[in-house]
Amino acid sequence: MKIDDIYSKKVLNRRITGMSAMLLPFEADGSIAFDAYRKLLRDTVTAGLTPAVNMDTGYANLISPDDKRAILELTQAELAGVPFVAGVFIEGGTGDVAAEYRDGIQEVTRYGATPVLFQTSRTHGMSPDTLAQTYRDAVVETDTAYAFELGRVFAPNGEIWSDDAFAAILEIPAIKGAKHSSLDRLTELRRLALRDRIRPDFMVLTGNDLGIDMVEYGSDYLLGLATFSPETFAKRDALWEMGSADYLAVSDALQLLGNIAFRAAVPAYKHSAAWFLYLQGRIPTPLTHPGSPARPDWESEILRMCAERCKIELVR
Repeated sequence: MKIDDIYSKKVLNRRITGMSAMLLPFEADGSIAFDAYRKLLRDTVTAGLTPAVNMDTGYANLISPDDKRAILELTQAELAGVPFVAGVFIEGGTGDVAAEYRDGIQEVTRYGATPVLFQTSRTHGMSPDTLAQTYRDAVVETDTAYAFELGRVFAPNGEIWSDDAFAAILEIPAIKGAKHSSLDRLTELRRLALRDRIRPDFMVLTGNDLGIDMVEYGSDYLLGLATFSPETFAKRDALWEMGSADYLAVSDALQLLGNIAFRAAVPAYKHSAAWFLYLQGRIPTPLTHPGSPARPDWESEILRMCAERCKIELVR
């Protein structure tokens, strides 16, 4: 593919759908900071983004089933009918994959959320037909769900599908879109080309925090980076829809933040998020889940520089 072919694919003045993978904050004693989480939810919705709970940013692979249910219950109560999405994480199970997905979907939809199906290592290497049948069986009891391609750099249960596998997923009516987290622009461009050819209403939700301008090419987004400042993402999205040249400066500033926060080791971005939200006064501590990797002691200082570039006020 030539660079001219890539740039020609930009979709100007498009309304972008934005989803924010919510960071789960913690109190000084290590307990979940539920009051701060409620405020983060309200701020996200007020900004115009859809909250995504129990995702990787919410430590879906580390917190207990009871904690996940508590987050779902809290979110349902706080949002009072406002749409949100929630992860269905089945890694570690030993039963039938589709049946476990169905159980997780039932749990999520009980609280009013749209399910996002995390991958499991048990589907790695499946043929496109077998993979699609597994997902078709998984969503047989719901009319709306999202798939999720997750690169191994984020978690070992993730897998970036072949183009044939993605095309097969496009044929499942109940799956309305897919979060794509390969961190590779060309792979995502192929996803968009397949979407446009096979099923134009299917949502490709970029998870490329190192390439947030994928929205310029027709992707929408479900980003962990959006939890750092949902208001700034909403501002960027509005400027793109308006066709304003001011979009460029806001997008570039957010991309600097993404490049810093999602550097190796990538899963430690959650500690960067905790620091950034703490510096803004949104959460009580910069603590993360003890099972999640940490950033160095100087993290807060480099994030201050990013906040200045993004024109985000810090109070600490």
